[in-house]
Amino acid sequence: MPAQPPLRIGFIGSGFIAHFHLKSLNSVRNVEVVGVYSPTPAKRQAFADAAIEQGLGDCVAYDSLEQLLAAPGLDAVWILSPNHTRLATMQVIADAVSSGKSGIRAVACEKPLARTLKEARRMLELVEGAGLLHGYLENQLFSTAVERGKEIIWRRAVPTTGRPYLARAAEEHSGPHEPWFWQGELQGGGVLLDMMCHSVEVGRYLLTEPGAARDSLTFKSASATTATLKWAQPRYAADLKARMGAGVDYTKRPAEDFARGILVFEDEQGNEVIVEATTSWAYVGPGLRIVLELLGPEYAMEFSTLSTGLKVFMSRAVSGEQGEDLVEKQNSEQGLMPVLEDEAGVYGYTDGNRHMIEAFRNGRAPMETFADGVAVVEMLMALYKAAETGQTIDISSADLETFVPAVAQ
Repeated sequence: MPAQPPLRIGFIGSGFIAHFHLKSLNSVRNVEVVGVYSPTPAKRQAFADAAIEQGLGDCVAYDSLEQLLAAPGLDAVWILSPNHTRLATMQVIADAVSSGKSGIRAVACEKPLARTLKEARRMLELVEGAGLLHGYLENQLFSTAVERGKEIIWRRAVPTTGRPYLARAAEEHSGPHEPWFWQGELQGGGVLLDMMCHSVEVGRYLLTEPGAARDSLTFKSASATTATLKWAQPRYAADLKARMGAGVDYTKRPAEDFARGILVFEDEQGNEVIVEATTSWAYVGPGLRIVLELLGPEYAMEFSTLSTGLKVFMSRAVSGEQGEDLVEKQNSEQGLMPVLEDEAGVYGYTDGNRHMIEAFRNGRAPMETFADGVAVVEMLMALYKAAETGQTIDISSADLETFVPAVAQ
């Protein structure tokens, strides 16, 4: 049987998350990164150089998005640019495809799909109107621990004792890498939008029966609490401004750095199931902490990214530059520290990209599409509205179509 040709992809965006996706492709077969576009020439060239160095193809740094989309043989693009650019980017892609100026056949978009439900629905309209395959890049669904844990629970425990009814997801670290994440009007919110988009979808996924559509769980209600616990304090606001620039002033325009939410769903038999999510930019520990739990009548599943098999200890005598060589958002260079031998795999980027690439190569819709991205944004907007009003939001009567969180206005 002849080998399938590689899927030739382009990257839109060259920030931290784009490099994480690039790193994951080292373990994915039959893919070439043929081009990248971002507004900053030095960053896009550095990204192209990294792709070439990793053996992923002769990547070209393009001066415009239109040039990237017109690249010969380009099959698909990954939208990894900041949140406030995604809708305009999708419009350019749709126009290029519809006018015949681009021959791509698929688009994948990083989480969250958009800043508001209105924007998210428009993203879906554009990609479907252009006749493109589309994938939503929620990496945590493809975490090796999530995939294995869900398979065991639903195969061994559920048939004899009943379905799971509670999924807990927590994600915490000490704050984002780039200034736009901290700016509510650009990012679309604070930590709730930035990180709870992971938590609500991985929770919904764990509670969904294998093989069933994600909307087999009907979204019923949302309640939430948000707060700015750390970064509006004068000392930390000054530190943030010094590191991120004058546009990030948390004495005047803070976004929430803590969020807790409860989402209630109903399964096909009318049983109530719950996703409980907690996220924070105010956590100081060894690094990024993701904790996932799945509970049912006679069982429980638990996973933590910081409970690693590999740990190292370094005394005060060991010195060196700050970095994130052991784990993302690493906060210390000394002491007892966990090490993630394969961050991209543990977080789900490797299997997620592998799944998207194979789906697009074979002309089929992936497991997560823009439609799932719309559903996630609906959940997030319900949580924001619940936090702002101090009330539980009943989805059947909620008006979320034009809702914009206060922090994003």
